[in-house]
Amino acid sequence: MTTRQLEQERPGLARPGSGRLAQAPADHPPVPQRKVGVLLANLGTPDATDYWSMRRYLSEFLSDKRVVDYPSWKWQPLLQLIILSRRPFKSGEAYRGIWNHEQDESPLLTITRDQTRKVAEGLHEALGDRVVVDFCMRYGNPSTDSVLRRMQAQGCERILFFPLYPQYASPTTATANDQAFRTLMTLKWQPALRTVPAYFDHPAYIGALANSVREAYAAAESVPEVLVASYHGVPKRFLMEGDPYHCQCQKTTRLLKERLGWGDDAIVTAFQSKFGPEEWVGPATVEHVAELARQGRKHIAVVSPAFAADCVETLEEINEEIKASFLSAGGERFTYIPCLNDRDDHIAALLSIIRNELAGWC
Repeated sequence: MTTRQLEQERPGLARPGSGRLAQAPADHPPVPQRKVGVLLANLGTPDATDYWSMRRYLSEFLSDKRVVDYPSWKWQPLLQLIILSRRPFKSGEAYRGIWNHEQDESPLLTITRDQTRKVAEGLHEALGDRVVVDFCMRYGNPSTDSVLRRMQAQGCERILFFPLYPQYASPTTATANDQAFRTLMTLKWQPALRTVPAYFDHPAYIGALANSVREAYAAAESVPEVLVASYHGVPKRFLMEGDPYHCQCQKTTRLLKERLGWGDDAIVTAFQSKFGPEEWVGPATVEHVAELARQGRKHIAVVSPAFAADCVETLEEINEEIKASFLSAGGERFTYIPCLNDRDDHIAALLSIIRNELAGWC
């Protein structure tokens, strides 16, 4: 198709390499070539492990109404005056134990960047330079707002926004989408935006999970007696108010069990990272692994299907706190199965989801 034909089909198209609209006056601001964007979004990361960096990050995270939905007049004084006077020290210590010192950043940031690079390579191979791929964080940097604006400046008039949470939850998927739409509310020219739905039952995602389990079991000195699928928890009230997260986690575990061809007793579902006084969905991972040890289970494995990338909740909480709970209760061997991270089969699953969601755009 010639440039003239393209202009007739898409009026106002920028001339290739010119930065100028086809029929624009000489003083019209430059307009970049039209592109489609794919923006991967994850939870977030502090910029460093010192007190003030941790405080800024935690304040942003814990001030999110999707995360803690108590009235501000009640929650903010407690958060700012009490919780954030102490918690940054504890959280900073946890992050220091897993920090990527070579690149001076959290593992979540390193892994998300690696995932983005591989997704970009896969899309470039299939679609050429028509697609711009980038990543952002809901909390911390790079911020959702800054990356969306950068992508628009690169010519992305259509953007696929992909929260990297297999199971939908209000405090994860919903708040990531909220932040993207907040940016759109401030733009004079809004790009068209699509959001990727939960992929908790996508066959390629389940297949990658199953592969990671098989590989870990094959490499273990002995076969674990139980696999614990540990998901980040949410208040039970969320479930009763219609959040589908708990049900989607249960289905992911069932599908994983079926893909592995295992019996019901070989895999259990549990939930971690309880915060605050109210009742959360359970059982709690830290307590359940101790109970497995007391029942005589000597070797267990833990996998984290809700996390697309290893982070403080997996590398520190599971591989240290939860492991210690199991061993102190009489367990002998603990196998942590890493998140899918930038495994080739995981990237293939993400690419499959992205190509499907880009239908009609590319």
